[in-house]
Amino acid sequence: MKKVGIIKDDTYLEHITDDFHPENPERLVSIYRMLKGIDQTGLVYVPARPATDEEIALNHDQSYIAAVRETKGKIQRRLDPDTVTSAKSYEAACMAAGGLCELIDACMSGQINNGFALVRPPGHHAEPGRSMGFCIFNNIAVGARYLKKKYGSERILIVDFDLHHGNGTQHSFYEDASVLYVSTHQYPYYPGTGWYTEVGQKEGKGYTVNIPFDYGMNDADYIYAFRQIVVPVGHLFKPEIVLVSAGFDIHRNDPLGGMGVTEHGFARMAGMLIELAQAKCGGKVLFVLEGGYDIRALTDSVKTVIMELKGTPVHIPENDDEPCAGAMQLASKVKQALEPYWGTF
Repeated sequence: MKKVGIIKDDTYLEHITDDFHPENPERLVSIYRMLKGIDQTGLVYVPARPATDEEIALNHDQSYIAAVRETKGKIQRRLDPDTVTSAKSYEAACMAAGGLCELIDACMSGQINNGFALVRPPGHHAEPGRSMGFCIFNNIAVGARYLKKKYGSERILIVDFDLHHGNGTQHSFYEDASVLYVSTHQYPYYPGTGWYTEVGQKEGKGYTVNIPFDYGMNDADYIYAFRQIVVPVGHLFKPEIVLVSAGFDIHRNDPLGGMGVTEHGFARMAGMLIELAQAKCGGKVLFVLEGGYDIRALTDSVKTVIMELKGTPVHIPENDDEPCAGAMQLASKVKQALEPYWGTF
């Protein structure tokens, strides 16, 4: 059985949003409750810590960090139309980024094989100089830059299966060939970026891969995209570590989404990424929580991923549906856009 690192901390519950805001503490309360009820064998609880200003500044402007720090102790502020802060949101955001850095250290030292940072606020929309879409600091971008600085990592694969395109993560590494960013997302939809022709610039050309799905894609469509694009490009890249922006708002029951993914789909996608990491980088794969707003669907889906990480997958009935014509056509277009950089695969 694998040693699975888990980041959890009550500080994440202190980020209080508006009444009825979909990104609320109950998301983690439910996940943490679920964690207590499962077999603890193989789980390694890695203590979180706040990221330092220097670590956050690896990806964010100092002026923006200072602006977020100014919210400390203030009952409620709004960084943008979607992103609310409370008295301890700054601490929670620092702890979210720092928690991932600690998980990275545990993985790189061999203390754990893989892991899941169960943190909030989420991060993949946050740009270097501003918040966006419930996100304050870009946890996974800070983590990737931490890997580059502390460990000299030269090939970091980031896979993002959140409903929404991770504009912040894409922009952080759009000219960087050391980070391959691969995103599946609903399009057109918030934040409006992520068309398949967005492949990177300068040295990073070819190192951004976007798979912009139409509304209503299901398990078969996502599994097809992973088999046809995500996994093959990942193998060609030969990552030293895999980081995953795990957004569960593509679940069929999610109130913000329009997708049809089930726990089976999440298990299969996670399983393919775990196998890729096993083949290329000694199993080093770390998941980081992003979206997911139906509490039951989120909790059940996170559980299936943790079981995949442990190597004790939950039995979920197979869905043998074929991918739809739209998913197959999109895969062909994405491959064509990538051919100048990755050849035919």
